[in-house]
Amino acid sequence: MVQEDVRVLMVEDDEILAELISDYLHNCGITVEVNSDPTTVIEHLKKTNFDLIILDLTLPKMDGLFLCEKISAAFDIPIIISSARDEVSDKVLGLEKGADDYLPKPYDPRELVARIHAMLRRKKSSSSAPLKEEIFGDFKIDKSKMVIHHKDIALDLTVAEYGVLSFFINQRGIVLSRGTILDAVEGLSWESDERSIDVIISRLRSKLLDNPRAPTYIESVRGIGYRMKS
Repeated sequence: MVQEDVRVLMVEDDEILAELISDYLHNCGITVEVNSDPTTVIEHLKKTNFDLIILDLTLPKMDGLFLCEKISAAFDIPIIISSARDEVSDKVLGLEKGADDYLPKPYDPRELVARIHAMLRRKKSSSSAPLKEEIFGDFKIDKSKMVIHHKDIALDLTVAEYGVLSFFINQRGIVLSRGTILDAVEGLSWESDERSIDVIISRLRSKLLDNPRAPTYIESVRGIGYRMKS
């Protein structure tokens, strides 16, 4: 059972599906608001607090990937893409635009609850932990706020990026395969698509101004994966 008082915004224009999922989530202790008009979502988020967003890609008036990018740029809120578009390119694009998970339709509502539960559990365990900052060279991890500072500047990270970078920092000097990263970072459930790890690494390198050809922090290990320099 997911914790009580959880508020989810579902951006979905399929009224029947939205009603079915809303009823199921309600029985699991999750309050759902449905918004079928993507052009009003940003203003809705400015006025109402939500713990998580479930976002369809095929929407009227606006493509879901474009909306995902807008939400990610303006709000610090986990996004689960729920879409019948099950192409790998859409999954990768979704991650590039700031999504934290991708659940292809049709799906079992129990799987959706499990993924929501994983994200909220991670946030809850972080917020309930004692105030603690860990310093590793140029990095400072504030676990209580799920924030990583790089040279005293707070990085603007998605939930997935925070999970991967904090895992790398704590495993610095160790070669990590893509499979190991997927297994270790809670909430990364992209159908075991290891390409998603490459996308996250690319985004992290960009935010750290880390040249992949001459990396200061994250180096590629050919044929295996990546390593955070110690």
